[in-house]
Amino acid sequence: MDMPLDIQETATAPASLPFEPPMPKSVAETGLTLGFLADLAVKIMYFEGYISGYEIAEKIKLPYAGVVDEVLEFLKREQFCEVKGAGGLGESGYQYVISLKGGEKAREVLDRGQYVGPAPVPIEAYTNAFIRQPLQNVAIHQRVMRHALSHLVINERINNQLGPAVNSGRSIFIYGPPGNGKTAVAEAVGTMIFKDNIYVPYAVEVDGQIIKVFDSINHRPAGKSGGGANSPRSGNKIDKRWVKIHRPFIVAGGELTLESLDLVYDSLSKYYEAPFQMRANGGMFLIDDFGRQQVRPRDLLNRWIVPLEKRVDFLTLHTGRKIEIPFDVLIVFATNLAPIDLVDEAFLRRIRHKIEIRDPSFEEYREIFKRVCAQKGVPYDEKALAYLLQEHYLKPKIPLRACHPRDLVDQLIDIARYQNRPPTLSKDLIDQACEAYFVEL
Repeated sequence: MDMPLDIQETATAPASLPFEPPMPKSVAETGLTLGFLADLAVKIMYFEGYISGYEIAEKIKLPYAGVVDEVLEFLKREQFCEVKGAGGLGESGYQYVISLKGGEKAREVLDRGQYVGPAPVPIEAYTNAFIRQPLQNVAIHQRVMRHALSHLVINERINNQLGPAVNSGRSIFIYGPPGNGKTAVAEAVGTMIFKDNIYVPYAVEVDGQIIKVFDSINHRPAGKSGGGANSPRSGNKIDKRWVKIHRPFIVAGGELTLESLDLVYDSLSKYYEAPFQMRANGGMFLIDDFGRQQVRPRDLLNRWIVPLEKRVDFLTLHTGRKIEIPFDVLIVFATNLAPIDLVDEAFLRRIRHKIEIRDPSFEEYREIFKRVCAQKGVPYDEKALAYLLQEHYLKPKIPLRACHPRDLVDQLIDIARYQNRPPTLSKDLIDQACEAYFVEL
């Protein structure tokens, strides 16, 4: 859903000059060595067979003129490849095939690492990109927050707490009983507010090692991401090794482990996958159901203490070398467990904003129930709701939960469909739905 124009204008703080990675015009400007690029090209030739210079340039996301042509000249000079005809106009249309010597070279290179794809950017370029695209560029105002949460029944207290928390770009601890919308609130922030765009690289290079950063599942491309197109600001072409995406929103739940927060090295392919927080840089990382992970909460929290305070993270290569990367992430911990059982004072001090999502009031429950009935096509009945509250909440002393209206109406519809009758808020259908839904704990 697009925001009205006046809301869009307030959602992002003005920036002097947006970050746009310029297209390199020479091998030196790529930040990579000629040998590194030659190794990448020879692996592509090894798998592709006949391939044109233009196609190699497209696969490694670097310009033919000034970069790929120099790489191919080097490979020809070293007798790693041969020209076998032309498939188009100009040298970029020449068809290349790997030689016997080149095949031996490719197998040697593949033993060191099997990454084949867009050329990486140096780690220094990655760090500079997130200095130039800080999360603080996103400024949230009251109107924007209310619009983002308009599909939820949220009281003013939460609105007033959540807005400053998001603007801080730091960390948020959302807690409270289960079923009251903690995840829904976090998702609303992640999917509706972070409409700003940033550039992320396909991959990063450090000490000859490759770290894959772009994640096609969690990173959503924002239209045309340069790709050789002219920049509307400067008229310069954009480095195609970078992808323009919406600020990322990444969710991890019970599958989160300490190992997944460090570089994940594949011993077969011999390159790294970026951890969750690196893929979430410039956006939001939601740790859902915090406290129910395979790792102990205290160990997980200790892992975050330095990044939350210093805004940098340290990752470890399999060689033992530690590298420093930016930690520009809005971390959101969402839990239905008591904070006192999960965290200590030292950690809570480092989490700037603590927001409790409480049980809905009777009025809030009524509004949620009315909305659910309208969405599901079930006629709303005020007397039926009063019966539900009296018989199935007040008498058995069951607490109200924000998820109950949706779940109970779904139960009621299922029962009515089975009985071949229209779904209505009749007493017998309400009783059957509650009997099937509620259990005594």
